[in-house]
Amino acid sequence: MAKPIQDLTEQEILALAISLEEEDGRIFGEFAERLRGDFPDTAAALTSMQQEESTHRHQLIEAYRARFGEHIPLISRTDVKGFIKRKPVWLMRQLSVGQVRREVESIEGETLRFYNAAIGRTSDAGVRQLLGDLAVAEQQHSELAGHLDREQTASGARSREDEAQRRSFVLQIIQPGLVGLMDGSVSTLAPLFAAAFATHSSWDAFRVGLAASVGAGISMGFAEALSDDGVLSGRGRPWIRGVVCGLMTMLGGLGHTLPYLIGDFRVATGIAGCVVAVELGVISWIRQHFMDTPFLAAAFQIVVGGLLVLLAGVIIGSS
Repeated sequence: MAKPIQDLTEQEILALAISLEEEDGRIFGEFAERLRGDFPDTAAALTSMQQEESTHRHQLIEAYRARFGEHIPLISRTDVKGFIKRKPVWLMRQLSVGQVRREVESIEGETLRFYNAAIGRTSDAGVRQLLGDLAVAEQQHSELAGHLDREQTASGARSREDEAQRRSFVLQIIQPGLVGLMDGSVSTLAPLFAAAFATHSSWDAFRVGLAASVGAGISMGFAEALSDDGVLSGRGRPWIRGVVCGLMTMLGGLGHTLPYLIGDFRVATGIAGCVVAVELGVISWIRQHFMDTPFLAAAFQIVVGGLLVLLAGVIIGSS
């Protein structure tokens, strides 16, 4: 059972402080390694903080050794009430710079509060002075995230890191999602409208559109996931891309299929046509916003392709 900090002895407080500095330093080191390739400025700052945590740990060990000898009981933050339970860094599949900065602020703020509370639980003057000095250091670390953000913004490093993060997001999420949305919105038009104009039955058209959407989603999801492992292309984990692509393909097809749940065939077809126009507009906007394609050029390309597929379905269904 976890103990409240008020019940800790002076020996246990020092042992916990050593454990906290070890854990914080290890976390900062793992953050630095994860970010070093894409965000070297933030990684360098984290490495510096890791080294400071190591210095703090050595100071605490010396103070502990002078008071209580060589044996240090293993006390972690989970053994004391009030500490936040944190997700291990190795389980964080996606790790952004902003997320790291927030984690650093949270970790250092928590350690600062521990030192402030621990000072009142110790009677040795040397230990109290050391804990006070470490509290000041943790306060500086807690403020470092905000200072680092301002410093990197002024130097341009923040904009470079944000641009790198944006590129990763586009490669890993936007690109496969856009491919899926385009395929689902366009490729399902022909079978849907062919069935609609061949049968003049909303329900029959809905079933054909639903089957085409689900089938296309499964097919595109597997195709994207198997296209490359993302190691060299930087496109991230294959299964994430596959899920994103498959879901967006299905969504693109279902958008103009759902209106056929309306019993009146003409009303359903009119609404489906409006939905198609909205879908093509959304695709054009995404291409402009994330792919740097001029809106008119993107709209022309996608609208021409969509209209050709739609007309093919109408002509085949009406013949």
